[in-house]
Amino acid sequence: MSTSPKFDGKLVQVRVDTVELPGGRRATREVVEHKPAVVIVPFDDDGNIILVRQYRHAVGAALLEAPAGGIEPDEDPDAGAQRELQEEIGYFAEDLRRMGGFWTAPGVFTEYMHAYVARGLRASSLDADPDEIIAVERVSQAELERLIRDGEIQDGKTIAAAYMALYLAG
Repeated sequence: MSTSPKFDGKLVQVRVDTVELPGGRRATREVVEHKPAVVIVPFDDDGNIILVRQYRHAVGAALLEAPAGGIEPDEDPDAGAQRELQEEIGYFAEDLRRMGGFWTAPGVFTEYMHAYVARGLRASSLDADPDEIIAVERVSQAELERLIRDGEIQDGKTIAAAYMALYLAG
């Protein structure tokens, strides 16, 4: 196998790999390298889920999403989840539980996302990233399911983490 770096950006790096497939055939694969990340489904004391709405340039729209973000170098995923909660919605979770994780787009991306459910929220904010403009929204569990069903939530990590929280985390 050989690797040829093609792009080195702030958020991602792109490389082209030459690989050997079963049977000895060679193929090329384009790989987007991205650091691991976290996504959190935070429940307030009334059982509502706290989401964020933010503009996503790549899709040209403001999306309703679960709080999420990249894990810093040498940062534990649990610490990254707490940091993202404080930066994006202004809360610290007394009860933060990892539900599992998933590859965001394994055909081309190396990004692995750790999924969390957060309860016992208390006010505690950190400065948001300077390039993020975020509006916080609370929705009921029934409303969350309707938003997903009706296609108003189209973000894959939010859909995956929401179903993990609603049906697996208990």
